[in-house]
Amino acid sequence: MAHYLVIVESPAKVKTIKKFLGSNYTVAASQGHVRDLPKSSLGVDIEHDYEPKYITIRGKGDILASLRKEVKKSDKVFLATDPDREGEAISWHLAAALKLDEKKMRRITFNEITKNAVKASLKAPRDIDMNLVDAQQARRVLDRMVGYMISPLLWAKVKRGLSAGRVQSVALRLVADREEEINAFIPDEYWTLDAVLKIKGEKRPLVARFYGTDKKKITIHSENELNDILHKIENADFKITDIKTTERIRKAPLPFTTSTLQQEAAKALNFGTQKTMRIAQQLYEGIDIKGNGTVGVITYLRTDSTRIADEADAVAREYISANYGNEYAAARHEASSSGKKIQDAHEAIRPTDITRTPASLKDSLTRDQFRLYQLIWKRFAASRMNPARYEATSVRIGAEEYCFTVSASKLLFDGFRSVYTEADEEKEESNVLVGNLSMDSVLTKEELDPKQHFTQPPAHYTEASLVKALEELGIGRPSTYAPTISIILGRRYVTKEAKNLYLTEIGEVVNNMMKQSFPSIVDVNFTANMEGLLDMVEEGKVEWKEIIRNFYPDLEDAVKKAEKELETVKIEDEVTDVICEECGRNMVIKYGPHGKFLACPGFPECRNTKPYLEKIGVPCPVCGKDVVIRKTKKGRRYYGCEDNPECEFMSWQKPSREKCPECGGYMVEKGNKLVCANEKCGYVTSLDKKKE
Repeated sequence: MAHYLVIVESPAKVKTIKKFLGSNYTVAASQGHVRDLPKSSLGVDIEHDYEPKYITIRGKGDILASLRKEVKKSDKVFLATDPDREGEAISWHLAAALKLDEKKMRRITFNEITKNAVKASLKAPRDIDMNLVDAQQARRVLDRMVGYMISPLLWAKVKRGLSAGRVQSVALRLVADREEEINAFIPDEYWTLDAVLKIKGEKRPLVARFYGTDKKKITIHSENELNDILHKIENADFKITDIKTTERIRKAPLPFTTSTLQQEAAKALNFGTQKTMRIAQQLYEGIDIKGNGTVGVITYLRTDSTRIADEADAVAREYISANYGNEYAAARHEASSSGKKIQDAHEAIRPTDITRTPASLKDSLTRDQFRLYQLIWKRFAASRMNPARYEATSVRIGAEEYCFTVSASKLLFDGFRSVYTEADEEKEESNVLVGNLSMDSVLTKEELDPKQHFTQPPAHYTEASLVKALEELGIGRPSTYAPTISIILGRRYVTKEAKNLYLTEIGEVVNNMMKQSFPSIVDVNFTANMEGLLDMVEEGKVEWKEIIRNFYPDLEDAVKKAEKELETVKIEDEVTDVICEECGRNMVIKYGPHGKFLACPGFPECRNTKPYLEKIGVPCPVCGKDVVIRKTKKGRRYYGCEDNPECEFMSWQKPSREKCPECGGYMVEKGNKLVCANEKCGYVTSLDKKKE
């Protein structure tokens, strides 16, 4: 009887797939990549048309030796790595490392690890797709060139083992630009005005919001404007001038892609991107279900497609009709086209079997696996359901020349919402109007409720919103979002506090240097265009080395120019007047993972270090001592008094020596403006004028 070898990537898949195949199949794992570029050098032969120099990854020798033995015993070898560029490249590397005979070797892929999918893939084997492999080689070589040629410059400049990366540097720039925007933001004052009205015959009052006049919306910018309106409507009669009732629908959401799963898991479950991908990988590779054995419960997790296989779509609609009613099941669905290329021709992320409900799997899953599976199952079920329908009522109420509005909606048919509501949607309260309002309803003013507000700065990026931004800008692909964020956090360029991402001092230094010396690498459009070129390699429209041939000379010129510029900057440790208590030398400023610190120049004999508190030349507004730059435990910068903890003064913005001419409080720098720290005062002046 013929004997077959199936090679997959992870040992978890071995366990799952073994159960689906007969005794004439052996399933083995490569445990990821087996060959890569060497760590000790660039690994790309520039002189010979940028040929990559692949070597066996350290520690993979024994795995390859074991696989070679299995290959000798087998009549045919099926390479069953993941169904994407990375997986295709791993299959190609395996074929080279194992010296597989082309006649003996076939490539198979499956989008889900179920018995039907695995058996179907064995009936449709193919050759290795070299377009996919070349797209991956191009990405790997580009990333290696950027990393290995720019990182030494950062090292020389900042004197630590820092690194640059093609996609990570752009992600860092996005965080830095957002931080700049927030720091330069100056809040604007505005007011809202609510009228609390009594409806004749009703106990509950009606609260209407000031809109403007009948013809146009008016924003109330100041207390003076508010008082003017209050004066005009002081004795006004409030009358209903218009009631409109319309029906609106809320469409069912699309099933998850990698990006939308990461975003929703962050909002609904508070999972980081890495955690989401790790747990999704476990659900994909196989869960031991009591009574069923090991089976993959979700489809492949790296995808930017919302397409669903016809068979899965039909089964889902049957399930919904049977369990929720025919009126809930949508007729048919088409994947949305976003106008950009959907990579990898995958399906969206969905359960492999919709009848396998979260409740039925609860005992077989860990708490986190259950929560993520439930999110995926509900989203997929909802995506095959009809829209929710609402009755929306909008009421306009006149008072003199002004108009107040109140709107409400009533759920007529819950549709997909019987299964799923998005995390930020759950916070919305259903607003139902009081009683039966009509044009004849008699209203009496009970009170007018004005409130002062200030516009808010843009929100700091979270992992979820950064993934969304990367996707919208066309930077990176489904497999790169989580590693990119992981790298900028791991290198401490960015820190995470209560979901928000903040730039650290070291991140600021790296970003500024990249912007100055390598503007194209950190340019959003350049990076997005590069992703487009990689897609064209995958489609067979562009030869992969053509991209490298065009990219390398410009990078080399930029590196040489930056090296020259750096030579003119003498990089020496800055000596301070702080004396080392242990040996009496003057301590010097050095860079550590969290930024600057003081160290003894007598290292390694004297290893004394201490925090570096950089004075900014501004007296503390509370006690008059010096204000210094401090950092939170995670490396985020703020300004505090040198006498902390006795003096509790702190500010996220840099304080100024200037006092506010309006209220006497201290001022802070925001971009090119000086702003009173007391938000209610709101005094603003140009920083340039003050410096003249």
